[in-house]
Amino acid sequence: MSTTAVAEVNAQPVRANALAEGFARMDNAQKIKLGLGALALLAIALAFFFMGRQPDWRVLYANLGDKDGGAIVAQLSQMNVPYKHAEGGGAIMVPADKVHDTRLRLASQGLPKGSVTGFELMESNRFGMTQFQERLSFQRGLEGELTRSIQSLASVQAARVHLALPNQNGFFREQQKPSASVLLTLHPGRTLDRAQVAGIVHLVASSVPEMNPKAVSVVDDQGSLLSNPPDGQNAPGADVQKLQYAQQLEQLYTRRILDMLEPLVGAGNVKAQVSADIDFSQAEMTSEQHRPNQGNEPSAVRSQQTIEDGSPASAQPAGVPGAVSNQPPATGSAPINGAAAPVGVAQQGSTDKPGNTRRESVINYEVDRTVRTVRESSGTIKRLSAAVVVNHKTSLDKNGKPVTSPIPPQQIEQMTALVRETIGFNQTRGDSVNLVNAPFNEVVVTEPEALPFWQQADNVELARSLAFPLGMLGLGLIVLMGMVRPALKLMKSPAPKPITEVQPLNAVLNEMPERPGLPMPTADEETPEKRRIADAKRLALENPAAVANIVKGWVNGEPAT
Repeated sequence: MSTTAVAEVNAQPVRANALAEGFARMDNAQKIKLGLGALALLAIALAFFFMGRQPDWRVLYANLGDKDGGAIVAQLSQMNVPYKHAEGGGAIMVPADKVHDTRLRLASQGLPKGSVTGFELMESNRFGMTQFQERLSFQRGLEGELTRSIQSLASVQAARVHLALPNQNGFFREQQKPSASVLLTLHPGRTLDRAQVAGIVHLVASSVPEMNPKAVSVVDDQGSLLSNPPDGQNAPGADVQKLQYAQQLEQLYTRRILDMLEPLVGAGNVKAQVSADIDFSQAEMTSEQHRPNQGNEPSAVRSQQTIEDGSPASAQPAGVPGAVSNQPPATGSAPINGAAAPVGVAQQGSTDKPGNTRRESVINYEVDRTVRTVRESSGTIKRLSAAVVVNHKTSLDKNGKPVTSPIPPQQIEQMTALVRETIGFNQTRGDSVNLVNAPFNEVVVTEPEALPFWQQADNVELARSLAFPLGMLGLGLIVLMGMVRPALKLMKSPAPKPITEVQPLNAVLNEMPERPGLPMPTADEETPEKRRIADAKRLALENPAAVANIVKGWVNGEPAT
């Protein structure tokens, strides 16, 4: 039996590849375990490879129209640039290293054109266009260019421009002037101030010949008129402008008070507020005064007219009737340049009686007249009220600790006088100044506690970015150490040596003594069982592979040879 075992062991071929020989010695379970471990390592390596090659996507264009989006996607396909759509299709994304190059190449081809078309409409003029179509294309192009310019403002999300360009004709005596309307859609939370609205108005007016800025209307998406109406009187922003003027005036006086008191009490130890009551009404007064010419005051005669009218009395017959008394009167002998006789006074020697007389006299005197026109300006200060609070004076005690104490009343009066002079105090118009000394409530600002490092945003983001690589690395180590490494170690174990003396071992295997029935040996007595056990121990030390195969046979139930 031993000779046959030795022959079989010596007859086994010697394999040159130790790993192949070790793999051949493995059972099916160990081979499956090794194969699964190798596949897991290959999958981890491929995951690392593809994750490393996955590009970092960046937004190329966002908020594109369907027309521009389709043109850009078609051009990206021709340029062999990978792209993908963001969630919702609101943006086109490309690899981060190709964003700028792709934008420049698309811009050279005029993309994106945008949903608003400008003067590029004039490039597609076809033969046979009428004059009306040419004017319409020019108007549409001008509206598109103005829309693009207005949309470039940071607060404007979208805009529409409507131009009314009348046909200019030299036969018309009065030419109709052009006008424009602008509809703005602002970004959420954004507003336009008066200066920005005026800039939009002048931008449109300067782009159209002979357009008056008053003919441009700017409306927001809520229907509110942002520009001033043509008359400029009932402008919706007039009250806003008045309020801004009042605020600027109050801030000016407040700044003056702070500049005057801060050098005395220190920065941050004085608070001031000024309230200005401003009269924005426009008044025009006209008065006419007359000074009577009475008493001893001299009077000046402007004109005088005197009318005197008189008729002599009719002649009555007198004397002795006869021829002598019926003679005509004699010729007058009055000198040419002599004084005329008064009316109604009979001449000497005349027997005529006085006649009827009438006298009218009109005298016009110069009357004093004063006409005064007073036009009061808008924005007159009616009343000023100033409220000032000064903090207590801070000093150090004997121990060096800061203590606060009120300011002396004399110094309070001095500071009150300074405030009055600073704002131009006028008691006649009812100005008031109130200066109070009180301790300020100092709010101790405590810095927020630092978050633990595992809750900090940077560390959380770093952990998220490293979670996948580290997880895959840990999984690879587990597979390598738990599945692949034991199999490789088993494959590298040395092959069993040829067994030359198997008789003692076979004897031990075949002759199983019945130990319960044997007598107890003494300590110095050498029995056959002791020798066999010693031989088995020596064989296990010298050739463990053979012992392992024998034990394997026992476990598998194979008969011993």
